[in-house]
Amino acid sequence: MNDLLPSPEICDRARAARDARFDGLFFTAVKSTGIYCRPICPAPTPKPENIRYFANAAAASAAGFRPCLRCRPELSPNAMQHRYADEWVNRSLALIAEGEFLEGSVATLAKKIGLSTRQVGRLFQRNLGASPIAVHTNRRLLLAKQLLTETSMPMTEVALASGFKSIRRFNAAFIEGCALAPSAIRRLQTPVTSGRLSLRLAYRPPFDFALMLAFLAKRAIPGIEKITASSYERVAGPINQTCLIRVTRDAKKPELHLEIANADPRMIPDLVLRTRRLFDLDADLQVVHAGLQSSELLRLGIERRPGLRVPGCWDGFEVAVRAVIGQQISVAGATTITARLVAQFGAIRTDAKGELDRAFPTADVLALASLEGLGLTKARMNTLRALAQAAADGAIHFQAGQKADDFEQKICLIPGIGPWTAQYVAMRALRQPDAFLAGDLVLQQVLGGDARLSEREAAALSQAWRPWRAYAVMHLWHLSSDDKNLEKSHVV
Repeated sequence: MNDLLPSPEICDRARAARDARFDGLFFTAVKSTGIYCRPICPAPTPKPENIRYFANAAAASAAGFRPCLRCRPELSPNAMQHRYADEWVNRSLALIAEGEFLEGSVATLAKKIGLSTRQVGRLFQRNLGASPIAVHTNRRLLLAKQLLTETSMPMTEVALASGFKSIRRFNAAFIEGCALAPSAIRRLQTPVTSGRLSLRLAYRPPFDFALMLAFLAKRAIPGIEKITASSYERVAGPINQTCLIRVTRDAKKPELHLEIANADPRMIPDLVLRTRRLFDLDADLQVVHAGLQSSELLRLGIERRPGLRVPGCWDGFEVAVRAVIGQQISVAGATTITARLVAQFGAIRTDAKGELDRAFPTADVLALASLEGLGLTKARMNTLRALAQAAADGAIHFQAGQKADDFEQKICLIPGIGPWTAQYVAMRALRQPDAFLAGDLVLQQVLGGDARLSEREAAALSQAWRPWRAYAVMHLWHLSSDDKNLEKSHVV
């Protein structure tokens, strides 16, 4: 576990400077107070002999420390997933984040990743310093603490949103983990000025929010998304219980603001998770950039766009459909056809207000849909229906935590889907940081300069950038748009 910590000297300097780039990468526990803090905590500096450093909040909690009320560790960007050399740990953390323990157990988690329960426990203790259940419990308590502090949600709704099925269990767990009753935290609540629930989502700088919005805006789906130069809006949730989210950037702090309207409390963890993944808020760009420095071309890309991140997606099936539609056509053309698809086959949200009143077509609907008249070739229509049928049958799914190779093998069994589409979906839907589209013509051209590389040559060159090749893809695509002599990308 200590291998994941920066050196004590770096931790000392980052803490003294309150450097936001290290937020979530380590936590400072103070033995004299029993509290653990973020590196950016404004509290007075503790005596060196009283300090312990932990690689994650769950480990600090498992060691008996409680979260600081001042710097609020619940706001830290997550630094756990994709941080470990052990693939099983990364996959397990992804499943826990998606709510595996709300209904399942360590045994079901172990079965999904292909290990024994005992092996999973040992891996977590060795890599994280906490058990899988402790990681899950810590996540729930920190979310509850944020909801108690930032919203006026009733206590029963906070308990539901945090995954507790009874107030009694919620109170007991909160006192055990925070040494305070939930009601005591509620008294520290920030005044709520809006009827919408509003949450703060922190990230480690740099982050080019405008660049991310520009990427998403070109691919926005009418009736579902609305994107401006400063905000992202979307309808989500069941067709008969529509909620609306709006994401903006804080002008002074490295945080986004997530506003949520009309959501069932039990939807909140999922809405937060999807938003964080959509905007790649948990990225540690210091580590990413260090892994790409071997390439002069990528160093140029980082110099021009130091805050560039990998855009995620709201829904895996949605982005997979979009990827198929966008094969070998322009972004604008794919957006137009996707809009037609939603207009014809997307259900109308009768409880929605305003222009955002559609749901993306379900796999069941598209599997049987007549897609003529949308502007698709016959082969592309067949591929879309086959993709939808595979998703409806459960032959493929888009849940994070699955092995990238297994996903690619399964989705490439669908006629019309090859490695390019599989890697694009893995990059945006599965949040695979090492996804690489070696067959992409634009990447081959940018990498080759005067002579375009072959797919094999591009893949070989990319090995030096592992495990952050998805970030290399984004930088190379943007570099292609800088060169007016290059052919415009058809990236979907």
